Amino acid sequence: MVKQFVDPYEILGLERTATATQIKQAYFEQVRAHPPEREPAVFKRIRAAYERLRDPEQRTETDMLLLDKWPKSNRKRRLTKMDLTVHPEDVLAAARALTDLERSDWHEHFRKVVL
Repeated sequence: MVKQFVDPYEILGLERTATATQIKQAYFEQVRAHPPEREPAVFKRIRAAYERLRDPEQRTETDMLLLDKWPKSNRKRRLTKMDLTVHPEDVLAAARALTDLERSDWHEHFRKVVL
């Protein structure tokens, strides 16, 4: 059985940026609204949420568990269009890169033939 994680901020009616004082005030407001004598199950949830947010280490752990996914952008993405056409300058550049056509040191290796 997988235990569902409950948002303690939601139980206490708080924002995630609430200070320790605001957490304490919200806890006492919830206890007054749902006293343990009348609603023990609700009080247990309120108390557990308060205990989770009261301790700085547990609050950090809770905040990590409640991380929101990065919101999707509303912008429409333009797909980049690649130019796949073959241009004459592309053919010449490939020929120059793959051959010795532009060597300038050829005369060093040239042998003079005497007849």
